[in-house]
Amino acid sequence: MILPIYTYNHPVLRKKTNLVQDMSDEIRLFIDNMFETMHRANGIGLAANQVGQSIACTVIDISDAEEDAASPSPLVLINPIIEAFSDDVEEFEEGCLSLPDLRDKVVRPDAIQVRFLDRDMKEHVIEADGILARVIQHEVDHLNGIYFFERLSPIRRTLAQGKLKRIARGDIDPDYPIHKEV
Repeated sequence: MILPIYTYNHPVLRKKTNLVQDMSDEIRLFIDNMFETMHRANGIGLAANQVGQSIACTVIDISDAEEDAASPSPLVLINPIIEAFSDDVEEFEEGCLSLPDLRDKVVRPDAIQVRFLDRDMKEHVIEADGILARVIQHEVDHLNGIYFFERLSPIRRTLAQGKLKRIARGDIDPDYPIHKEV
């Protein structure tokens, strides 16, 4: 089932998500719906709070964006914690399904180590670099109530304000369903 994506300034996107304590059929179905929603919106990552659920869960599928077949994709990360960041950083343009039409260059560590649970609640620790590291960092930021534009320089944040106001007013028309306040 395609879920509506919540956009900028909705309170669910600003608060830290709750840890998942136990797996259930309901959460498994929700994860499947997150993948379907992300693929429908042509995204490569989606956090649970972006579709209205304040739980620490994100889905990632970089198989269309990554040429490295060794990258584990698709991925479900439950209760992810980034344990280590590389000193090397890279600037790369990011976008976000919760911020339609807003893209900007963000500087992030090029490699990370992340600990998480999979959909069977089995613990994993992986090292990721390149686009996978970037997407994991972006999605973990969402789970902590942080938007990618908050990682921009002050001048770039100022330049983004007009687009953010349009998104907050609902003056957007993405190619995927969005949550509209009633």
